[in-house]
This record gives sequence, structure tokens and C-alpha cells, in this order.
Amino acid sequence: MKIFLLEDEVMLNESIEEYLLAIGHHVESCFDGLQALELLKNESYDLLLLDINVPSIDGLSLLERLHKLCIHTPTIYISALVDIEDISRAYDLGCYDYLKKPFHLKELSLRIDKIKLSTELPQVHLRLSFNYSYDQEHNHLLFNGEIQILSKRQSQIIDLLARNRGRIVDFEQFQNYVWDETIVDNATIRAEINRLKKSLKEEFIQNIRAQGYMIDIPSSQNH
Repeated sequence: MKIFLLEDEVMLNESIEEYLLAIGHHVESCFDGLQALELLKNESYDLLLLDINVPSIDGLSLLERLHKLCIHTPTIYISALVDIEDISRAYDLGCYDYLKKPFHLKELSLRIDKIKLSTELPQVHLRLSFNYSYDQEHNHLLFNGEIQILSKRQSQIIDLLARNRGRIVDFEQFQNYVWDETIVDNATIRAEINRLKKSLKEEFIQNIRAQGYMIDIPSSQNH
């Protein structure tokens, strides 16, 4: 997995990173919440390991900010905090797990393996982003495994884009597949796709200027 680690205790940071690299994960780490926010805006990860008491922006506030930016990455909190309010807030924010310091690194790896198993997709599912997938068998868009309700036309748009991941879908293809060859102009197609994009919790539909739209293959599938 591609893992991002936020931990301000230098020795613990180095120990966790060294251990995770040794067992086959890709790891990037930092010591400061604001620095973490800037890095996470520009790079995607499969898992976040976040301490809570860190400089600049605490780990809980960091996750809140990420969600406002439509970045929903599975998260494990690692913290010495035992206040039930902090733990409750962490789970309210949607973290997958909470590991109290001190802990054995093997225990951390077991928690990570559990998340990896829970986020793996059946073969008929296509990964669209870190939380969105598409069930080709039943034509369902899923967010963390839950069906997202779409209009018939929006479902057809997702179906066309999902089955052509990594390729540009042009306006003629949308017209033929979604509008059943009814003559519609490009502005009508753009408007419908923009409505769809606004209803999504993550941005994964790319506008390819003057050509059409596409969904890229998530980088995590290349690791």
C-alpha cells in the first residue's frame, strides 16, 4: 500500500517508516500537520496514519480539512490520547481504526492488513478513485461499498466512462450511448456531466478540453 505517515516524534516516525518499508509498503512521512495538508492536496495515498497531537494542525482537524476538499482516504489514528471525546471525534470523522501508543509495530501491520482486505474489490468492480468504485455486473456506482443513487442518465454517463477508464470519451460517444443518438449539443452534455460531478464526494471525472471526458486509472493500482 501507499501510506502517508504524520508523526512528530522523530524516533517513532523513523521506526514506523522503516518497519512498513521492510514489509513491502510505500511510505512518505512528515512531522507537521500543515505540511501534511499541503502534501495530501497534491498526492494520493491508500492509507493515512495520523498522530493527533502534532504541530500547526492537529490530526483530527487535518482529516476534517481533507474531507472538505473531497479527499476521503482510509485513516488509522495513532495517539497517546485516551480521552473518550477525542476517540469519539476520530470515529465521527470516519477513521477506520484507533491505535493507542505505545503499540507493537506488528499490531499496526495487522490493522493495516485488515483495512487492505476490507477495501479490496471483487474482479467485477472497477476502481474509479480511492473511495469510488463501479460494479460492472449490476451497473452501480459505489462509495466505500455503498450504492450511490443516480438518475438514469447519470448512471449511463458513469457506465460509459468507467468502462473506458484511461481513455477519452468524446461528445459523439455520449450522444450515441447516453442520449440514444438523439441530437444534443455539447453544452447540454457538459451541463449534465457538471451536475453529476457536483453530486460526487470525490473528483475523478476529468474534463479534457475540446475533446470530452475521462476517468483515469487510479495511481494506487500501479503499485
